[in-house]
Amino acid sequence: MSTFILVAGSLMVLVGVGLLAFMFIRANQVNLTGKTDEKPEWMQSTPPEETVSATLADGEGVTLYDHDEGEQIAAPFAEQIEDVLRAKIASDPELKALEIDFGTAEDGGLEIYVNGTKYDGVANLPDERLKQALLEAVKDWNSRK
Repeated sequence: MSTFILVAGSLMVLVGVGLLAFMFIRANQVNLTGKTDEKPEWMQSTPPEETVSATLADGEGVTLYDHDEGEQIAAPFAEQIEDVLRAKIASDPELKALEIDFGTAEDGGLEIYVNGTKYDGVANLPDERLKQALLEAVKDWNSRK
């Protein structure tokens, strides 16, 4: 009886290892596009160098966007534009002191937080230089895509 249990247990372990190996092999063959050897468009783009710098500085490696703990949640492209904006204002003594964060409103629109105060849209920002810097950041981001 104990020999039967030993053989049956060994057989179950082998079947389990085989199924696990099969799952790992199949997981690497998942095709997200329906076409072979092609990635979706969003996976083909490289994040802006400002995002790469921000994620590397945070010790996250290279990721599509940089979202830090405590920040509002925004779409990946908005997070990238936020990184471009932060890099732009870093050289301005007055603007670099501002805490900038982007979030997504319930209606899908962009919310811009400046020092914790929420603004709905660029036109409502309190500083003309900040408005200009944001418009330039959007223009830079668009020209890279």
